[in-house]
Amino acid sequence: MKTLNCDVCGHTLENAIPDRTYWHIGARDICESCKDGLEVVLKPEVRARQPFSYDWYLKTVADSIEKAVSKGKF
Repeated sequence: MKTLNCDVCGHTLENAIPDRTYWHIGARDICESCKDGLEVVLKPEVRARQPFSYDWYLKTVADSIEKAVSKGKF
């Protein structure tokens, strides 16, 4: 049994299952609702990016998560 807290919203996850109820991205653990928020934030940026660069994407994901951690939400 694993219990952890989302690094963004602070929600406690009981019986957390990796890649199903929480995701470990970089050095952060985020819950499903915060991951959905991350995808909403990233989708317009990714679609507008020409040419796409995976290095840029990883940096953008990390920056978005850190910004959300400081605000406490996406």
